This record gives sequence, C-alpha cells and structure tokens, in this order.
Amino acid sequence: MNAIERPLAGKAAIVTGAGRGLGRSMAEALVEAGAAVTVAARTRSELDAFVDEVKTAGGEALACPTDLTDEASVQRMVAATVETFGRVDVLVNNGGIVATTPLLDQPAEEWDRVVATNLRGTYLATREAGRHFVAQGSGKVVNIASNFALQGVANHAAYSASKAGVIGFTRSMAVEWARHGVQVNAIAPGYFATALNADMREDPETLAQVVRAIPAKRMGQPHELKPWLLLLAGSASDFMTGEVIVIDGGQSVR
Repeated sequence: MNAIERPLAGKAAIVTGAGRGLGRSMAEALVEAGAAVTVAARTRSELDAFVDEVKTAGGEALACPTDLTDEASVQRMVAATVETFGRVDVLVNNGGIVATTPLLDQPAEEWDRVVATNLRGTYLATREAGRHFVAQGSGKVVNIASNFALQGVANHAAYSASKAGVIGFTRSMAVEWARHGVQVNAIAPGYFATALNADMREDPETLAQVVRAIPAKRMGQPHELKPWLLLLAGSASDFMTGEVIVIDGGQSVR
C-alpha cells in the first residue's frame, strides 16, 4: 500500500470504548489507514482479541484496560501509548454509557455515572493526550457525541446532557488549541447497527419504531462512519476545527 492508501502510517492513535460496537469499528479503520492503535475499554478480553487480530495481520495495537472515570487510569492509558509507540497523534473519545430512566425516577448516582463516563472521561482523556499534542504542535481529537444532544429525547436526560456537554467541550477546546496546531472536532451519530443493539433489532416492533423516526428509513452501518473518522484524524482536516458532523439519516432535522 502507498501513502495515499495508508494516510496515517507512522501515527499513533487512542480509541476509548473500543472493545465492541462503533469503537471497535473505528479502531479497525485507523489500523487499516496505517496507524498504531491503543484500544481502551473496561473489558480486557475484548481488547486482547482485537490486538491479536491486528498483530496477526501485521499491524500494531495495544490493549489498555481503562476506567474513564478514574484520572490515574486515564493517565496510564496515554502514558502506555507514548511508551509503546513513541508518540500519540489521534484521540478518539468514544467511551460512553447510556441510561434510559425517567428523570423523576433517576437516582443521582446513575446521573453522576453517566456524566462522569461520557463527559468527565472525555475531558480527562483530552487533557492527558492534549499535553503531548500541544508540546509537539499537532494532534487530532475526535469526540463522539450523539444526535440525542441535538433533539429532545424522553428518558435520556443524563445521556443527552452529557453528549451536549461533549459538543460544548469540543468547541471550547477547538478555540483554545487552534494556535497549537491541534484540531478538535466531533461526530454525532444516530442509530447504527452494532452488537450493542442487536437485541433491539431482533424485536420487529421496537426496530420499526426506531426506523420510523429516521427519514432515511434505516439504521446506519458502522462502515459509514469510517470516512468521516479518517477525515477528522488525517491531514485533510488541518484547517477544520470545532465542527460537529451529524450522521443520523436525517433524524435530528426532521
């Protein structure tokens, strides 16, 4: 493969929430583009399986079990990446959790857990990787928000609020770090077909309800995020920062 086919050759990336679902798909895209990738999540077995596949195919990857709510754990994730690959160039903040509880029934502990993982985790990982980005005068942060941050969705107050916070954080950091050659952008996906929602998709009534709300009349496929991720992780977006790319089949604008 030439440099055009492997635009991230020589680069090192971190993907949080990479054990499965969209996180794993995005980690695969970065590896295919030539990057060495640290995959981070809570479950070690899923990470090890990914690393084994990458190394068998001749790529570079590192499994790093990480608790995004724990500052020391996030610091170890970034330090291990730099120690293993000698650098870090791309951070994909994908790790997150969802709670579907009506607000009047939602324990404060659940709210705190969602916000700590989705928003505080994004802050911690960005801050730690950002120390290296600012020092080297280059870096790409890709925050995974959600179309739920852009519309009212019942029983998702904590999730929607945390993802709206991610968008605000993206824009603030884009301005703060632009002069250092660091770009901070976000992707806001809608419903994508992954292993995480397999049970929902196997229920015809629930699936039909979801699809009815999507003007495209289908869920997205993980490979449809890959070109946008590679745009934001590569040099083509060097003059693009603070942007939010919504990929949801038109759901948030209907």
